[in-house]
Amino acid sequence: MNLPDTSSRAAAPSSRTAARLRLATLVALPLLAFSAACGGSGGESGGADEKDTAIADVPDAPTAGTAKDDGEPSAPPAGRSAFYDAQLKYVQCMRAKGGYKDFPDPRLSGHLDWDKINEIGAQPGRNEGIKGGRNGVCVPELQAAMAAEPERDQQKSYESMLAHAKCMRDNGVSRFTNPTMSGGNAQPGGDPNPASPSIDTNSPAYKKAREACASKLLEGLDGMQ
Repeated sequence: MNLPDTSSRAAAPSSRTAARLRLATLVALPLLAFSAACGGSGGESGGADEKDTAIADVPDAPTAGTAKDDGEPSAPPAGRSAFYDAQLKYVQCMRAKGGYKDFPDPRLSGHLDWDKINEIGAQPGRNEGIKGGRNGVCVPELQAAMAAEPERDQQKSYESMLAHAKCMRDNGVSRFTNPTMSGGNAQPGGDPNPASPSIDTNSPAYKKAREACASKLLEGLDGMQ
């Protein structure tokens, strides 16, 4: 897509946000720059009436699976978490304002279904805004969802992403970099220069490698690396 020594853990930033710092920065900074260039407040010019109209046909609480075509509300899953609720708000924003009416529901765990998201982003002309919505309109909801994610075992996350990176290189994506550990938090690998990507994530070779290595990543890490 075009469109993460236990002795230092206590002093490190909360893994709830630090492990996703790279993703949040890559999503937010270009989009905030775009907003500033366009006057910043253009997305609010319609006022309350525009907001009400935008969300009128969005389900209040979709169940896990694919988005419903008819837009009818469905019952929320039992025992859902605050993380699920935060992701749900992001999904609703992506459907109503972000330009992706078919954006998939979060899984019951609260994590996004990146296989389906990547399929949407791979369609011609549909990659721009696949993270954060068109013009970054859903970036606040995305960041809130990332902040609500339960804390992870950072060593296990690192080992998972390391195995995935090695698998990607073994399957032909030679520039795929290893993850790193910073302040006790796992930082994703992947493209060596995310700001100016050198890996074509839409190429058949990349997609084949991604499919072959998908099982190496723990749930929720597939959207980070």
